[in-house]
Amino acid sequence: MTYLLPGILAMAAIVLASNILVQFLFGQWLTWGAFTYPLAFLVTDLVNFLHGPRAARKVVLAGFTVGILCSLVGSQIVGEFGPLVTLRIALASGVAFLVAQMLDVFLFDRLRQGAWWRAPLASTVVGSTIDTLLFFSIAFAAALVWIEPGNDVGWANEILPLLGVGPDAPLWVSMASADWLVKLGLALLALVPFRFVVQRLLAQRRVLAQTAGSRKAP
Repeated sequence: MTYLLPGILAMAAIVLASNILVQFLFGQWLTWGAFTYPLAFLVTDLVNFLHGPRAARKVVLAGFTVGILCSLVGSQIVGEFGPLVTLRIALASGVAFLVAQMLDVFLFDRLRQGAWWRAPLASTVVGSTIDTLLFFSIAFAAALVWIEPGNDVGWANEILPLLGVGPDAPLWVSMASADWLVKLGLALLALVPFRFVVQRLLAQRRVLAQTAGSRKAP
């Protein structure tokens, strides 16, 4: 398990940082957590590439555990409008993270034999899309108010122009759209560090192969 420690620590740090930064707004539709959370997909993909899907799933479960602990702590902290983490937020966060990350692991493993960029990009885009849909709908959609009847999400369902310029839609749809666009942008940027790691690993493997070949030579 020691070989997974860097991935587990990185995932735990991202989940913890995102749970803290989500409390701070960035503009009208985003929080600062929107810029750190998508890095979880990069960690998952790197672990998947280096150690395989089984190892990646272990790292995901470690991140899920940290997320649950953060939700438990947040539910005990009362802010101006009530607990920082409500039941709907906790449920949405946990379900979205687990489903999206496990889907990412599955897709990456199925696509790993293709071009180097296909597996990380496709798995992250699909995973990020599912993550956004699950989180924002479970947390804020008026149709799911039965999950936590005492939690007033009327503010998130205020009808406003989509992202300030589009057709009328509930505020949470603008929040989800902005979050999704950030995830797409970061999915493209994450290809740079992913490619760097892939090249370094392949170079190390070539050196090891050459060394082993030279030792076998008479």
